[in-house]
Amino acid sequence: MFNSLYHIFRNECPSCHKGKVFADKSFFFSMGFPKMNSHCSYCNYKFEKEPGYFFGAMFVSYGVAVLEGLLTYFCIRPFFDSNFDLWMFPIIAFVLLSLTFFNIRFSRMIWIYMFKNYSN
Repeated sequence: MFNSLYHIFRNECPSCHKGKVFADKSFFFSMGFPKMNSHCSYCNYKFEKEPGYFFGAMFVSYGVAVLEGLLTYFCIRPFFDSNFDLWMFPIIAFVLLSLTFFNIRFSRMIWIYMFKNYSN
């Protein structure tokens, strides 16, 4: 699992671990919708198996965003007097909005790695 996370964060092909999935230089700090390569430049692995393949990645992105929201809440909680303060919402919203483009890339990488052929 840690080996797969290492390759996911390095934006590497799930088959050969040499080619890049996204054409963007930076996996973490790219702004805008990601530009994906259709195939791996080394092993010709096809990233999008069928139309609508990444529809399920939206659910992964939702789970990642919920986790980030909860982590943000627990990190900022000690700075407020009550458990529920309305000033927490803008902070959590800012964190979630600033991580949106990262979440798109990260969820697609998780989705690709979940459905790669592990028999090879």
